[in-house]
Amino acid sequence: MQPDTPTSQPALACPQHALPLEPHSGHLKCPEGCQFPVSGHIARFVPTDNYASAFGLQWNYYRTTQLDSQTGLTISTDRLRRLLGGTFDAVAGKQVLEAGCGAGRFSELLLKAGAHLSAVDLSSAVDANYKNCSHFEHYRVSQASILALPFTPEQFDVVVCIGVIQHTPNPEQTMSALCRQVKPGGLLVIDHYTQGYPETLSRRIVRAVLLKLPGRWPLRVCSALTALLWPLHRLFWWGRARPVLRSLRPWFLRASPVVDYHDAYPQLGPALLKVWATLDTHDTVTDFFKHLRSADEIKTHLEKCGMHEIEAYYAGNGVEARARKPQQAPHPRPAA
Repeated sequence: MQPDTPTSQPALACPQHALPLEPHSGHLKCPEGCQFPVSGHIARFVPTDNYASAFGLQWNYYRTTQLDSQTGLTISTDRLRRLLGGTFDAVAGKQVLEAGCGAGRFSELLLKAGAHLSAVDLSSAVDANYKNCSHFEHYRVSQASILALPFTPEQFDVVVCIGVIQHTPNPEQTMSALCRQVKPGGLLVIDHYTQGYPETLSRRIVRAVLLKLPGRWPLRVCSALTALLWPLHRLFWWGRARPVLRSLRPWFLRASPVVDYHDAYPQLGPALLKVWATLDTHDTVTDFFKHLRSADEIKTHLEKCGMHEIEAYYAGNGVEARARKPQQAPHPRPAA
């Protein structure tokens, strides 16, 4: 369900004036005169070209690669369940905001669990998300910035933001914006890269080059790098029982810019391991921003935002955190 269809999601509002939006000649218009185009059934609140454009190209090309419904595995399910605290009960029948929805690897799981989902992404990944999830009820996706969301504050029972905050210009501002969307008594679920993230020298070099290339060139380069180096990744995996290859493998994995999931997700099998390697190599060397935060830093900022029952711990890709907004929300302390 999209902007021109009645939905059970919170109404879209002008990000600038927080006023209701009305359909008007292929746009959504606010009473103050702001207009936002609707194309491909998706309301667009940001320019098409922005710092997340590489992610948009990535997720439209690899639209179904990480969907559990396509792989037949539970990699995304297991990750989301852990982030939610071990159960999907928290989202069933609830108003859920997924900020930074990408192609929908978590969107489809939230919808299957019964969420009334409002999904947003800064990039054109929203087009892939719509193709993957538009058959679900209680679904709407919009192209928007987390810092200027098209909703009035405190509209959502659950706000989910996975694999995103570290790629925004200012993680603290992003977390503050997410907290503002949580209803009193509602739940915030986030994660963030932390110190020790495997940003090797080879990846830093490749990243410095690719960030200067236009259009699809970074994706082409990552595909070529994976094709070139993948036989060696497979060789070191197959030969890991041999002492020489076993001792050389850690060195090789640090030297190669290609992301390798043989150890983390062997259940993917040879073909998908290579596809995931290309996808996540592109993901890790084309992000415009890559911030790192500790669990204590995440917890401290959520406290400043007035959240409580905060859990921040090391897991997954770095720090994972959950927090609730008090029923009677205290006035937030000034954020640093």
